[in-house]
Amino acid sequence: MTLSSSQQFPLSGERQRASGKGVKSSLSPNTSSPVPEPTLSRARLSGFAHSVKVKRAEDAWYSFAAMLRMDYYRVLGVSREASDDDIKKAYRKLVFQHHPDRNPDSKDAEAKIREINAAYEIVGDPDKRRSYDRLRWGDEPRDDTVDPSVILDEMEQKLFDEGRKEVFAILMKDVKRVKAELVLIRERTVAAQGYDSFKDEIVRERGSEIMADFVTDDMEGRRHRLVEVATQMMVSQGVVKKDDESGIRSLRGQLEEVFRKGRVKGYESALELFYERK
Repeated sequence: MTLSSSQQFPLSGERQRASGKGVKSSLSPNTSSPVPEPTLSRARLSGFAHSVKVKRAEDAWYSFAAMLRMDYYRVLGVSREASDDDIKKAYRKLVFQHHPDRNPDSKDAEAKIREINAAYEIVGDPDKRRSYDRLRWGDEPRDDTVDPSVILDEMEQKLFDEGRKEVFAILMKDVKRVKAELVLIRERTVAAQGYDSFKDEIVRERGSEIMADFVTDDMEGRRHRLVEVATQMMVSQGVVKKDDESGIRSLRGQLEEVFRKGRVKGYESALELFYERK
């Protein structure tokens, strides 16, 4: 697992204070009184620890959009045929060279380290490297047989997760709205079955109803760009033929639907995290 730059090579105390890292505050911006944290049962937290990852943006695992536009081999200064050992050596050399503590006057040092870490997180992991080679370059030099359905499944999973993460992040900043939604969901559930439970079908139906409340124009623009790039990549991979306009439209619609379902899943995950049966 690749650690963030601050985890692998800790910054000095002065740099931590300057960047705000490691400093936590439990005070509201408008009051000196502590803001109570939402109460979550240990069972709820442990049950969703595997699927819910709340991280700061700079420490998040590699983003789908970044993967599409970056040449991670170029970032590390190696060729696509480089061995795992060569990649590791190049990574260590670059981290040593660009670490912020060695470049205190550089405004770009921390951004450069994040870029290097993001690259190594992908091409430094054999499984992620194979997926990256397929999706970014249109082939897989370490495997002669590539199943288009596998490529499509991987792309759908990435789009689904992008949709899930963006809505989940919005709701994590609006706990009041989450609790209000849970009240409404509980009413519908009790009316439908006579008792309270977390009914996935009811939650997803509600999420689809109100998704427009959360989705901004910027989010829609981002979705459109991701789906278009994904569609073009799938065409280049032979999932659908370049001259098959009907097939391309169908593929684009399929990817749009996957992204929409990811957003609904983000809504569902946020509510389930705070749900307590009554």
